[in-house]
Amino acid sequence: MPLPLQPRFITLTLAVLVTLLFALALATLPYSTWLLAGLVVAGGLVALGIHDLTQKNHSILRNYPISAHLRFIFEAIRPELRQYFFEGDKDGTPFSRDRRAVVYQRAKGALDVRPFGTQYDVYAIGYEWMHHSIAPRPVAKEPFRTMIGDAECAKPYSASVFNISAMSFGSLSANAIRALNGGAKLGGFAHDTGEGGYSPYHREMGGDIIWEIGSGYFGCRNPDGTFNADKFAEGAANSQVKMVELKLSQGAKPGHGGVLPAPKVSKEISITRGVPIGEDCISPSQHSAFTTPIEMMKFIAEMRRLSGGKPAGFKLCIGHEWEFLAICKAMLETGIYPDFIVVDGKEGGTGAAPMEFIDHIGKPMRQGLYFVHNALIGIGARHRIKIGAAGKIITAFDIIRAMVLGADWCNAARGFMFAVGCIQSQSCHTDRCPTGVATQDPRRQRALVVPDKMQRVANFHRATLRELAAMTAAAGLDHPREFKPIHISRRVTASDVVTFADVYPPLIENELLTETAKLRWKQPWDLANPHSFRATA
Repeated sequence: MPLPLQPRFITLTLAVLVTLLFALALATLPYSTWLLAGLVVAGGLVALGIHDLTQKNHSILRNYPISAHLRFIFEAIRPELRQYFFEGDKDGTPFSRDRRAVVYQRAKGALDVRPFGTQYDVYAIGYEWMHHSIAPRPVAKEPFRTMIGDAECAKPYSASVFNISAMSFGSLSANAIRALNGGAKLGGFAHDTGEGGYSPYHREMGGDIIWEIGSGYFGCRNPDGTFNADKFAEGAANSQVKMVELKLSQGAKPGHGGVLPAPKVSKEISITRGVPIGEDCISPSQHSAFTTPIEMMKFIAEMRRLSGGKPAGFKLCIGHEWEFLAICKAMLETGIYPDFIVVDGKEGGTGAAPMEFIDHIGKPMRQGLYFVHNALIGIGARHRIKIGAAGKIITAFDIIRAMVLGADWCNAARGFMFAVGCIQSQSCHTDRCPTGVATQDPRRQRALVVPDKMQRVANFHRATLRELAAMTAAAGLDHPREFKPIHISRRVTASDVVTFADVYPPLIENELLTETAKLRWKQPWDLANPHSFRATA
């Protein structure tokens, strides 16, 4: 239930006017008890409004003094009014609003336990759970990390298994970027820039950066929108940049490209992205730097060279399977392998997109992750390429479920947005975000207090990894990389349960290079052409 998009000070202004009116009336009718009571109430509202404007813990109260308290009242009423006023995620997740509540609690450092058992219907078809051990291990004390970098990589990076997914400056405010990157600095994890460029606000806080390069080449483009190698090398040389990532597609709108609306293209964004101020900023649907899988692999090799040997990889949401297999064939033909691949899911994406793209285009993350993981096994390259996963990952169980299917680490967008104050008002594209997260309006951005929110980002990361460690130990394991498909079960009928090993059958090493490849894989493999993204006849 988004709040009305009223001027920021309207509530306080009305309270002041009411107070003045009551004061005037009181002067003419000094013995009116009712007017005296009204004056007290109006004065209390003014005091509350001033408190709301100056406090630093709740962004929405800073933008909507007094009236925003109604939201907290509705949230506190359980469960009927909460269910009525706050719509859950449309992904089949029961009580998904409670997943948001978990983020808020962990970000604030509050106790996040819950009484009276699970709120899931454990007998519903599709319910999933992790197996525990009767001989659990001690809970790991060290943060879980994974080393990213192929043999061709001179500067490998030790990444946390949980990082901030791609969200651009422009889509997010300067203060939101500061808070996210400052939290990454505090917590020792990475922050993906998104395709909007490596901005001064990323640089200011000093947190580890994954610089994402999209089809608009923002921050490293020529005036005509093509790739500028010198500008890229200059930015990638910064020691804060730990990895460079080529974006092929995203979960929110794969194959569509992107648009930052003109109202959000401020002077700062114009400078950061290298685009005209006050005009729609267009990300083309395809790249101009390469047109074939082989050219793409050469471009990734060039990104690695220009960055001084830092890990170079790419991100995509899986569409046509033969296109990814064509990339695999290009790896084999050129001998060039990316250091990492990030698999985005069509269920992910924090930006606005057409309804049809959001609902019906792109492969869901789990299916895409399973496909990429096994395709690399099938060509004998899995050991040299790390895989990241992104797509509605919020909890430790989400991380485990992704790692079971082949992920080496996970990225999250909406979870960290919740941590900096996002309430899912769904007004991101209007530049009128009520909490200052997704706006370029400096008055609205003021609501987001960076020191407070960067600590919450670090808190959320730390608490999530703490639960990941506890769950890993409960399964009798020492590191989440040890999870296998056999560790997760799913109910498929009222009486039948299968493990992920049954749902996602694995390939064997080099299977795609032999004549024994399963028909399920042989058909797209035969269509794959390393010299074209189009299927062979």
